[in-house]
Amino acid sequence: MLYIFGGLPATGKTALSKFIASSFGAAYLRVDTIEQTLKNTGSKDVYDEGYQIAFSIALDNLKNGMPVVADSANTIEESRQAWIDVAKAASSPYVQIEIICSDEIEHRRRVEHRISDIPALQLPTWKSVMSRQHDTWDSANVVIDTAGKTLAQSQQTLISLLRL
Repeated sequence: MLYIFGGLPATGKTALSKFIASSFGAAYLRVDTIEQTLKNTGSKDVYDEGYQIAFSIALDNLKNGMPVVADSANTIEESRQAWIDVAKAASSPYVQIEIICSDEIEHRRRVEHRISDIPALQLPTWKSVMSRQHDTWDSANVVIDTAGKTLAQSQQTLISLLRL
């Protein structure tokens, strides 16, 4: 199974994707980590390269029978379709999981007070988060709204929706 997570920064996507990876014994692929590692080694065009590396590692793991959690913003349809193509190439089922924070005040507070767990990663500002291209998710199988919820509540909601 390929678990395709997506959502704007500071919605809770990474915390929930890490939770699913550990709960299901899945390989965990975080595009932010890959991109920052590429930056640290001097690469320039890290965004496309980061996704391409993640797609290749995901495909290898899926073909090896491992579940994979893909943690990336996936705010554009093209990247979501590329993850689906990876699952299809591995003859693997997949689920698309969109994480949102519908309370703009809470979302902004999260963006502005977040601390990176990836050394040297420059976190986006509220202005840059709001100016990102964000294509509507017409095909998300699961949508989790983390606004006004604790992490434990969001985790429980996600687990219950994935086990339907």
